[in-house]
Amino acid sequence: MAALDGLPPLREVIARHGLDALKSLGQNFLLDLNVTQKVARQAGRLEDATVIEVGPGPGGLTRALLALGARHVIAIERDRRAIPALQEIADFYPGRLTIIEGDALETDFATLATGDGPVKIVANLPYNIGTQLLVNWLTGPWPPFWSSLTLMFQKEVGQRIVAEAGDNHYGRLGVLCGWLTHAEMMFDLSPQAFTPPPKVTSTVVHLEPRKTIIPCRLDLLERVTHHAFGQRRKMLRQSLKPLGGEALLARAGIDPARRAETLSVEEFCRIANLLD
Repeated sequence: MAALDGLPPLREVIARHGLDALKSLGQNFLLDLNVTQKVARQAGRLEDATVIEVGPGPGGLTRALLALGARHVIAIERDRRAIPALQEIADFYPGRLTIIEGDALETDFATLATGDGPVKIVANLPYNIGTQLLVNWLTGPWPPFWSSLTLMFQKEVGQRIVAEAGDNHYGRLGVLCGWLTHAEMMFDLSPQAFTPPPKVTSTVVHLEPRKTIIPCRLDLLERVTHHAFGQRRKMLRQSLKPLGGEALLARAGIDPARRAETLSVEEFCRIANLLD
């Protein structure tokens, strides 16, 4: 593996700082710097961007982002054992890396988005909080503070993010992501790419906010998808009965014998707008 920069190999960094991955923090480290560069490239142009990274661990992806020219990286790390290792990277790239020790679920990301240029979130997310972080970023003020999300998930979660009507993976997450973003799965990573190897294949997903979205209240859309997919094997006349059932569907012009996984995002928004 070719050297990415003048910093030590990641295995040496992990050994020196005692950074064995902790299952309690959902840690699975990417040590191959060729792979971390491939992940970073999916975010597109970085030279004018502020990049926010969650869970950098020993800093493999952090190093890739900086080596590829990111103007400024803000790394949020809960594991205080990793802070000295990240500080070594900050010293190597003076003024370009800010390290924040804290819990990403309690971080106000929008306040970090200061200065000129786009804000991009790029992260090998801890599996145990990845979906919740994505939902948090999607359900904040719109348009969002970020220009793109380039995130690693379990492949099953990635499939749910990009799923469309008729797909077996289509559900509440697919409706939310399809309503607000253009989402695409970029490439998969086998368990052997990580230390320790997880039990599942991972995938990198790239999301960009839609320039225009169908007018709809988020809380009402979530209410409809909650009921519709909560009983996804039942016809809509039954699953949406608490919201008006057949009468509501008739007003929306939707066959009450259909099931949730057959409805497009536009049709879900149409139903939600009738509740307003």
